[in-house]
Amino acid sequence: MTDITQEQVETSLRAIQDPYLGKDLVSAGVVKGISMAGAGASVALELPYPSLGVAPALAAAVAAHLQADLHLPAEVKVSHRIRAHQVQRGVKLMEGIKNVIAVASGKGGVGKSTTAVNLALALAREGAVVGMLDADIYGPSQPRMLGLSGKPTSKDGKKMEPMEGHGIKAMSIGFLIDEETPMVWRGPMVMQALEQLLGDTRWGELDYLVVDLPPGTGDTQLTLAQKVPVSGAVIVTTPQDIALLDARKGLKMFEKVGVPILGIIENMSFYICPKCGNEDDIFGHGGGAAMAEQYGVDFLGAVPLDRHIRDEADNGAPTVVAQPDSKLAKIYLELTRHTAARVALQAVDHSHKFPNIVVQNR
Repeated sequence: MTDITQEQVETSLRAIQDPYLGKDLVSAGVVKGISMAGAGASVALELPYPSLGVAPALAAAVAAHLQADLHLPAEVKVSHRIRAHQVQRGVKLMEGIKNVIAVASGKGGVGKSTTAVNLALALAREGAVVGMLDADIYGPSQPRMLGLSGKPTSKDGKKMEPMEGHGIKAMSIGFLIDEETPMVWRGPMVMQALEQLLGDTRWGELDYLVVDLPPGTGDTQLTLAQKVPVSGAVIVTTPQDIALLDARKGLKMFEKVGVPILGIIENMSFYICPKCGNEDDIFGHGGGAAMAEQYGVDFLGAVPLDRHIRDEADNGAPTVVAQPDSKLAKIYLELTRHTAARVALQAVDHSHKFPNIVVQNR
C-alpha cells in the first residue's frame, strides 16, 4: 500500500498544463477522479473539448509525470465531455445544439469556406457530433466541398433531414437549387431562407454546428448575430493588408452584438515551393498574429497556401479526410482543438436545468 495521498497526486498534477486551455489540469477542472489502489493510483481526466487525437499522449504524459515526480505507478484514463455554453443575451439555445461556431471573413477569396469545412471535419474526427450550415445563400460551396448532391428529404412534411457527408450533417441552399442557378434575391428573402435552413432542419443532437457565413458584414451576419445563439466566431483572413482591413470590420461587428471572438486563423499564410522547398510570404507575413495581439484575441493558427487544399476541397474530400495523416491535416486539427478549447472556456449555459413554470387557473 502506497503512503502517497490523493492530495499529493492532485498537487503534482498542477504541474501539467493543458496546451489548449492554457491552465493546469486541476485549475481547468479536468481532474474528475483520483483513487489510490495498492501501490498505484487511478486518475480520471475529462476534457471539455473533443480530444480523440490527443487523449493517448496526454494519458501517457500524466502517467510518466506521476512516476517521475512521486514514483507512483498510475493508470490514467482521458475522456471528453462537451457542454452547451452561453450565447448572446436575449437569444435562446437551439434545441439539441450545444454550440454554434460562426466562421466569418471581412472579404471574399480568403479561403473561409475551405477553412470552415476542414474545421467541422476536424471536430468530428476528434470525437464530436457536428453539423455544417452553409449560410452563403448567394454562393453556396459546401455541397461540392462535402461531395454531396441530391435534395434533402422530409419525414413529416415539416422539417428537412440534413444531408450527411464524411461523418457530419449539412444543410445548404445549394441542395435545393441547381448549382448554376443564380440567386437574384433581395435581402429579406435571403434572411428568410437562412432562418428556414437553420430552423426547419432536423439537426438532432449536435455538439457543434459550424456556420459558414458569406463574406462581409451585411444582413446575413447581423441576422445570425441577433437571432441565432452563437457560442463564438472565428475570423479567417490572409496576411494581406487589404484582407486584414476587412477582417477587422468583421471582428468589430461581432463584438458590437455581443458574440465572443474565439480567435483568428491566418489562411494562405505562406507558400512552400514543391520543387525547391523555398518558403515565400506571397501575401505578407504575420498580419493575422499582429491583428490578434492588437485586439486581445487568440491567434488560432496559420494555414499555408497549398494546392492540395484547393484540389481536395474541389473534389469533395477536404484535406482532413483526404489526407488524414498529412502535415496539412495536423495543422487543421491543431487549430480546431484551440477553437474548441476557446468555446469550452466560455461560461457554461445552465438554462436547461431550470424547470418551466406553468401557471394554471383553478
